[in-house]
Amino acid sequence: MKMKRLQPIPQAIVLLLVFPGAVDAGACLPPLRPFVPDDPVALAEFADLIGEDFETYIEDVQAYFRCLEQERARAFDEARQVSQDYERFLQERDADNR
Repeated sequence: MKMKRLQPIPQAIVLLLVFPGAVDAGACLPPLRPFVPDDPVALAEFADLIGEDFETYIEDVQAYFRCLEQERARAFDEARQVSQDYERFLQERDADNR
């Protein structure tokens, strides 16, 4: 019985859709949201620190987005390479079965 072969690239895309959490498995850690107190007195007292926290968050979230983009690019490259390896494997296997 001959098995139907799926094309390698769609397989890689399916794998990326099935395992979307794999991106978070890398070193990309999301920044913590800045804390903003509900108390107006504390808000006024710590306004400078809170402002710095927001600025730090904005810098950190931009770095996080860059990290995710790099990880995404790496994962797509790896998926492409694996798809090519799989295609070679299938060709060699089919050649051996003739």
